Amino acid sequence: MKLSNTPVDSLMMFDRQIFIKRDDLLHPEFSGNKARKFAYFLAHDFPGAKKLIGYGSPQANSLYSMSALAKLKGWTLDFYVDHIAAQVKSQTEGNYVEACANGANVIDLSERHDREGRSCEEYIKEKALIDETQALFVPEGGRCEYAEFGVAQLAREIVDWAVQANLEQLKVFLPSGTGTTALFLNKYFIESGSNIRVLTCACVGGDEYLNLQFTQLSQFKTFYPEIISLPKKYHFGKLYRECYEMWQRIDKQGIRFELLYDPVGWIALEAYLKSASEQTSIIYIHQGGLLGNASMLPRYKRKFG
Repeated sequence: MKLSNTPVDSLMMFDRQIFIKRDDLLHPEFSGNKARKFAYFLAHDFPGAKKLIGYGSPQANSLYSMSALAKLKGWTLDFYVDHIAAQVKSQTEGNYVEACANGANVIDLSERHDREGRSCEEYIKEKALIDETQALFVPEGGRCEYAEFGVAQLAREIVDWAVQANLEQLKVFLPSGTGTTALFLNKYFIESGSNIRVLTCACVGGDEYLNLQFTQLSQFKTFYPEIISLPKKYHFGKLYRECYEMWQRIDKQGIRFELLYDPVGWIALEAYLKSASEQTSIIYIHQGGLLGNASMLPRYKRKFG
């Protein structure tokens, strides 16, 4: 099971060479940032654990990866969601379908009479965890201290590659949801004395929301990555023509990306490079998550052709 040491390729975008850390080539059940975030759980034993509990979107990459983790470890998985749309239930492929095939118990809180206005996280902490003595709770998107274990390995790989490539100036870019990977990468670079720094953009909730996520992971602002503000507000999961067109531009370069985070990431990176004065080398972290394209790509094709 390949969970580290991915190659670095490159492509030409925005009239310059962009390096790509190919984390999409990790094991398909844990590809991209989920492989890094869940590496701790794969590398360690949890003798008292029998269940994994998480929450998020029914189409999230984390749902599928957590289902694969639970199956591998012999655990059950309870995954809480706000709502499961009819179109999601009718799909024949994608994260939700594959997670259910792995035995995931996806719990729709809109059908729970005792929800009483609670968010997924609140419901889990106030209701679900009360009687669970053998469960491991993983916050949305793997936003927890366990993620630092695998992200540090990713950071070491980047440092080693930069030395081999003789790059004295390097910036790492990746789009963010909870910002977990971006923060722990930047933290490692700073603590190890490297001059590599992390750039990111907010794909969920905007810059203020992303900064809030950083505060829940570390109280030290020196570790926070630089957030690139987007040219416009993008609502998470909504379809935008420019996102589809950006995805198609990258796809023509021969490396396929997912359609939820990466198009927004590339739009942000283009805006940054247009305004940046220095010619620092950029390495883009491929987020994996290509299984989600099974549901996203048909939506884009229906809307934009």
